[in-house]
Amino acid sequence: MNFKKMIEAMTPEVYQSLKRAVELGKWPNGERLTEEQRETSLRAVIAYDETKLPAHERTGFIDRTKKDGSQHGSDPLEPQVLKILNDN
Repeated sequence: MNFKKMIEAMTPEVYQSLKRAVELGKWPNGERLTEEQRETSLRAVIAYDETKLPAHERTGFIDRTKKDGSQHGSDPLEPQVLKILNDN
């Protein structure tokens, strides 16, 4: 089974278990994840998020909404201009 098919077949229970394992660094039985297992599990969690969850529920989502409803910047990945004021 390839990675994409595995993500499509993943149940919410398996997703939650993988997510918890990545958070704690160990499997439910207490065994520590290897670096490769942690990396693969994190990739699976992120891929599941992208295909099955709305944006605000995804791993790593940052709510950029101000109290007045506007956004902090138009695009968080777009560079912003830094203005430096001199006393001259």
